[in-house]
Amino acid sequence: MVDLVINFDTLHQLYRAYMPFIQPAGLFVATTESHYLGQEISIAYQLPGSTVRHEFQGVVVWINPLGASGGRPAGIGVKIITDAPTHKHHIENLLSRELSSSDLTCTM
Repeated sequence: MVDLVINFDTLHQLYRAYMPFIQPAGLFVATTESHYLGQEISIAYQLPGSTVRHEFQGVVVWINPLGASGGRPAGIGVKIITDAPTHKHHIENLLSRELSSSDLTCTM
């Protein structure tokens, strides 16, 4: 069963959600649903320009509450647990030019 579904329509959305400082990889999920640190969660996501739906099991490692500073959206950062190297590879291949950007993300 999938707990949350994310559709990344643009590379900019994916860039803002990717959490490269989480090892081995992490994604931010904008949500107003209540979650807690350490919660296990199942995520499905679709990358820009793709019709393939990827799924993984993860753990909540970051929480942006409603009204977070800097105008960041409410949501959770999820550390990817299952098949993390494959998910990281797919995401970083798409973001290869953006990873060195200084643009703000949803978390930092």
